[in-house]
Amino acid sequence: MTNPATALLRPDGSNLRVLVVDDEQMLTDLLSMALRMEGWDVRTAGSGFEALQTARDFEPDAMVLDIMMPDLDGMAVLQRLRQSGDDVPVLFLTAKDAVGDRVAGLTAGGDDYVTKPFSLEEVVARLRGLMRRAGTAHAAGAEPILRVADLSLNEDSHEVERAGTEIELTATEFELLRYLMRNQRRVVSKAQILDRVWNYDFGGRSSVVELYISYLRKKIDAGHEPLIHTVRGVGYMIKAPQ
Repeated sequence: MTNPATALLRPDGSNLRVLVVDDEQMLTDLLSMALRMEGWDVRTAGSGFEALQTARDFEPDAMVLDIMMPDLDGMAVLQRLRQSGDDVPVLFLTAKDAVGDRVAGLTAGGDDYVTKPFSLEEVVARLRGLMRRAGTAHAAGAEPILRVADLSLNEDSHEVERAGTEIELTATEFELLRYLMRNQRRVVSKAQILDRVWNYDFGGRSSVVELYISYLRKKIDAGHEPLIHTVRGVGYMIKAPQ
């Protein structure tokens, strides 16, 4: 799990609030335990209607929401939240092969998803990512800057520099570069990039990864020793020159 010293906090310094919604009691207990270890203030709900009531009372900063529930499914819960003006970031829990659910959830206003079975660490990491992107949290005692050689990326201010020169990136280019830098010296596949940057993992879209890698290279590597490398047949990697 993440070191508690790097726990994310609300702007006022209080603990982030997360609402975990699933009709499987064992699952909500495990997620609650993992998130409390991260320093989050956690509430749980076992049904869609209970989730709506708890969300009104608790006012969470994020929600982990199962799509398949017996009374009111996750899609309907999200729809009612959005109709009431609640834009809380939502991380969906979906069945392993339910690609349609993932697409529908994201289209309906969900922010990300994980598929069952999943690791607790992945859920925590996804929620931290949602909070950073939403701009509602900051890291306590943590350095928000990622570095590879003379390239730096500030996760809080979204500023990127190479050799002291600021580089303007689109939101997608920034997320792609952040993912590469968080995994520096590790090869990541097109499928992994699609899943983490574009939030889907079905086929037929790998060309968009190639396109955005080329955009990044023009902005990051132009006039410098290359940092972004292609590993043929495997994927991409960012690393400092030898």
